[in-house]
Amino acid sequence: MLSINNLSFYFGSRPLYENANLHIKPKDRIGLIGANGTGKSTLLRLIVGEYQPDEGTISKSGECTIGFLNQDLLSYQSSENILTVAMQAFERENALQKQIDKILHQMETNYQDAMVDKLTRLQEEFEILGGYTIQSKAEEILEGLGFNTEDLQRPLREFSGGWRMRVMLAKLLLQKPSLLMLDEPTNHLDLPSIQWIENYLNNYEGAIIVVSHDRQFLDNTVNMIVEVAQQKLNIYSGNYTFFQEEKALRNEIQKGAYENQQAKIRQTERFIERFRSKATKARQVQSRIKSLDRMDLIDDIIDEAAKVNFRFNFKQQTGRFIMHLEHVSKAYSEKVILENTHAVIERGDKIALIGANGKGKSTLLRIIAGTETIKGERRLGYNVNFSFYAQHQLESLNIENTLLDELKQAGSEKTEMELRSVLGCFLFSNDEVFKKIKVLSGGEKSRVALARTLISEANFLLLDEPTNHLDMQSVNILIQALQQYEGSYVIVSHDRHFISHVANKIWYIENHQIKEYPGTFDEYEIWQSERIKSGKAEAAQPVAKEKPKEKKPAYTENEKMEFERNLKKVSQRVEEIEKLINELEAKKAVAEKELADPSIYTNNQRLEEVNTAYKKLNTALEEAQQDWEYALLEAEEWEKKITG
Repeated sequence: MLSINNLSFYFGSRPLYENANLHIKPKDRIGLIGANGTGKSTLLRLIVGEYQPDEGTISKSGECTIGFLNQDLLSYQSSENILTVAMQAFERENALQKQIDKILHQMETNYQDAMVDKLTRLQEEFEILGGYTIQSKAEEILEGLGFNTEDLQRPLREFSGGWRMRVMLAKLLLQKPSLLMLDEPTNHLDLPSIQWIENYLNNYEGAIIVVSHDRQFLDNTVNMIVEVAQQKLNIYSGNYTFFQEEKALRNEIQKGAYENQQAKIRQTERFIERFRSKATKARQVQSRIKSLDRMDLIDDIIDEAAKVNFRFNFKQQTGRFIMHLEHVSKAYSEKVILENTHAVIERGDKIALIGANGKGKSTLLRIIAGTETIKGERRLGYNVNFSFYAQHQLESLNIENTLLDELKQAGSEKTEMELRSVLGCFLFSNDEVFKKIKVLSGGEKSRVALARTLISEANFLLLDEPTNHLDMQSVNILIQALQQYEGSYVIVSHDRHFISHVANKIWYIENHQIKEYPGTFDEYEIWQSERIKSGKAEAAQPVAKEKPKEKKPAYTENEKMEFERNLKKVSQRVEEIEKLINELEAKKAVAEKELADPSIYTNNQRLEEVNTAYKKLNTALEEAQQDWEYALLEAEEWEKKITG
């Protein structure tokens, strides 16, 4: 159907492809993957003809039609309603409908047999093409992609870029090209829409090429992985999971071949150096020099799954509770988001907030951050210091700063060496740390903003779609960072692989209530599937739903003064315990340092003394931390009475 032969393409002097080859057959489902900047989107533009190869050919059969969904379509606007825009896919059907309508209008005043014959022919063709069902087809696909029935008559220009992209995707799906090319389609889809399009693509009659960093989406939709690496197109016959296994095997073989070749090169070079000056060995030396020149060098393996270690520093430990939301309601005009709902976030919670777009996930995140006005009460816990990451905050990066300067301004008090190490974890190495923000791609800016968020020393993170624009290697790094993070966080994301590795609780909004599943995303999916089958759509309980508050008693002035004295005592107690905890932690650090010294293991008596002291310090530290939590809770109770 389509063949790419010996393709070479350059951006300036930088080669994106050199002698790359790929053959696409009618039923192929291809996942196109690779690090950001390797040329995935460029390949799609080469196939569609927007770019021309520097060398090689791209040929397609005469009946091959191509549909291309790309990020440029985000800017497309129209005053027509979205149903009409989507139905533009049916060019011939629409043209026939206009002719039919015109003839029917003419026949009202000028009835002729020739017109009847022409009308009959047009209506027959219209019916054969399925013209009477095109509107229902368009409605089905638009509603599958998340639009409500009432949205279908709204003008396209009223929708945000992500929703406009869905309309263009619907139009493309209705055209049914023989080769469908989708560039990061899941970036602008919520979970229900992602699952819908997975089912649609599995039943699609033509071939597809999908550029995506969503591993589970690729697993569910493709049967071939094409990896863009080292200017080549490397083909793996299977889904993404198969690709990972097969690539590990290929890497192992290539690593062995590389090491064997390097050993042979070193051996040959030693022979050349040893006998270069001997006339009797001149022929053998020249032969070996020529063999080195003719040798096809095997590339070493680049480890893209490198393990990274993050060191997070918190100046303060939070109390048991991070936040209480009580009787919270939020609405925009007549659109109700939340209604008299409750939620509690505790220390150690790693929450993924999921669900369809328009349900209020980002609004809830802003409520938690305190930037959204609400009815009800939002109560922040003791010593909570939070940091908020969202896509629009990329604009807050100073474009004239270097990467290093931008992180220095994050207020972490880390040394330049530590900051360079953090940037290294986010794939910025050597002199790249001196690049200016303004020259970075969208994905690179996202990595800088995430690095800045993670080093902020916040003990509570709010992350809104952090994986957007990140390639798979960067997502893997973010997963490792969050797994090593000892604070709490709430994350909005549609990336199921990412959520399944970083969340220990699932939140979703249903019937304007915040609801919780107390487990991992994989467990939630099984539970939700059973829940849908049994028709128990309302089975879940709201998160930490509390009984309505009883009317608080009115206290006298003397009682309130007594409460204030008690609060002062408890607050002093909290400070004393915090001081004790700091002292115990300092002693524990000294003991750990001594235990890390190999020389101590030559003195059994001293080793036993330090071990005993270390265990006592651990016990005392646990007791002090428990006392500190109880004191905090008592302080909160006195505060409630004073403010009540």
